Amino acid sequence: MLAPITKPRLRSRPIGAADIDRVVALLARGFPLRNRDYWRRALDKLAAHRTPAGMPQYGFLMENGDEVVGVILLLFASIPADGTAQIRCNLSSWYVEPAFRSHAWLLIAHALRFKDVTYVNISPALHTRPIIAAQGFTCYSHGQFVAAPALSLRNPPGGATVMEIDGVPAQHVRSDERDLLADHKAHGCISVWCVTGSEAHPFVFLPRRIQGFLPCVQLVYCRHVRDFVRLAAPLGRYLLARGRAFVIIDADGAIPGLAGRYFADKAPKYFRGPDRPNLGDLAFTEAVLFGL
Repeated sequence: MLAPITKPRLRSRPIGAADIDRVVALLARGFPLRNRDYWRRALDKLAAHRTPAGMPQYGFLMENGDEVVGVILLLFASIPADGTAQIRCNLSSWYVEPAFRSHAWLLIAHALRFKDVTYVNISPALHTRPIIAAQGFTCYSHGQFVAAPALSLRNPPGGATVMEIDGVPAQHVRSDERDLLADHKAHGCISVWCVTGSEAHPFVFLPRRIQGFLPCVQLVYCRHVRDFVRLAAPLGRYLLARGRAFVIIDADGAIPGLAGRYFADKAPKYFRGPDRPNLGDLAFTEAVLFGL
């Protein structure tokens, strides 16, 4: 006699602190190049992250009965933009066990349900790009530009000074930008102000290595790439003195005013929602928190 067919008892819900061990185990199976220690550190960083009120701290899981069979990590953050704040969510580390992949829509539906949130996917695998396009995502960065800012011949009128984040008087900076720089410094980034006259411009750079050996940085926050172009010379000298001659910048082509080279279709990035992200803004994404 054939055994009765058991239908899956699936549900999706927010990940809680009590779920961490099971989520870590699933992620380690789904992404074998990353071990359990890596995923535990990632979840620890999400636990300490200042998630906007009303948003899940870690993301969502999918259960079949008591078994965790799917997970998607979500990094929610409040991003300073044009004098206001925008809520952004980086979708990260999405995995569903093969037997349940036909039900993966349940997990995604929960992840994308928040209104007035801009979602970004900054590391989509090649085979998933048609899938996220069908989910309403649009490519907003088609490649990367590798700049050598110290070669810039343009200096801002009146000069500029690059300062550590605690070296600028409070009246010259916005509190949300000051907090952003401090948070990213705590994650190992280079966070500085470039001061011109009475204005302080925020910049955050993530240390990286080109081809695994050449030290460089990636621009992960500024108000606008044109600020980096205008202030490239002093920023480039500051970074060069610290052994970082090159800066990786998300771009859609060569960046006028910067010496360097554009690489098409390198690390394209996608968004869905009301606010198109600025190029060069990867604040509070998996690149910073997880080191991807």
